Amino acid sequence: MEVNHGGGMALTLGPNWAEMTRECLLDIFSRLSQEERWMGPMLVCKTWMNTCHEPSLNTIFDLETRFQSFPESINWWIPEFEDKVDAFLRSVVDWSEGGLTEIRVRHCTDRSLSYVAERCPKLEVLWINSCPHVTDASMAKIASNCPNLRELDVSYSYCISHEALSMLGRHCPNLEILKRNLFPRQGPNVSIIVAPVDYILAFPRYGNIEAQIIGRHMPRLKHLELQYCTLTVKGLTSVCKGCSDLEYLDLSGCISLTNSEITRCVSSLKNLLEIKKPDFNRPVDILLLPN
Repeated sequence: MEVNHGGGMALTLGPNWAEMTRECLLDIFSRLSQEERWMGPMLVCKTWMNTCHEPSLNTIFDLETRFQSFPESINWWIPEFEDKVDAFLRSVVDWSEGGLTEIRVRHCTDRSLSYVAERCPKLEVLWINSCPHVTDASMAKIASNCPNLRELDVSYSYCISHEALSMLGRHCPNLEILKRNLFPRQGPNVSIIVAPVDYILAFPRYGNIEAQIIGRHMPRLKHLELQYCTLTVKGLTSVCKGCSDLEYLDLSGCISLTNSEITRCVSSLKNLLEIKKPDFNRPVDILLLPN
């Protein structure tokens, strides 16, 4: 654009962004991260906001990087915060028009996950750690309607039971990554957990049953995390027998296992590249109930 100032000189300004085509805007916005679009173009004008709602820009919903950029807060565990996360997730589901393939979020509930299951059959990655109000009800819908799931993180989501893991394993044959970590109940990390104490103490206690389900129904797993799980050598034997393709195994904090038991069980895993074992030498600090 040129502006003439009477003396004959023309001043050339930058491009008129308002005149850019939707195709140009899409090309530019696609080069931004999701968070950059939320904090920038979506706040400029209605046209830009609508362009950011384009389905092709909303195939991935990742709040995990946002959560990691802030200190943990006990306020994340209250219903009002969960309502906000649910509303945000439902909006992205609508914008994607069913094309959502990856979700990484915390503190959502059955309400938004059921919405995902009904509308996003192409879902491949689902991270829903620290979700106290996600239950087997919504996970059953995910298992039935999202058969392409290949990566699942249900760490610290204690209302998801071994029955849900069984359904997911039977209906999602492409699962290669499973994270089922529990909060530490001993060791130096106990003091830095930010979560309600009664919730931490309600941890899943069926470690061997879950391990047997993993070994029976998730044979393609390559990456498995079971931090602070209650499994014993019986459960680990089931995992190593059924998941022979494992390349990564995290058993940090699994104090019901001994070093010799772990060594013996994993000796059959020919593709194993990395294993994390419990610290057998560190003094144990037990999580205590307040008086």
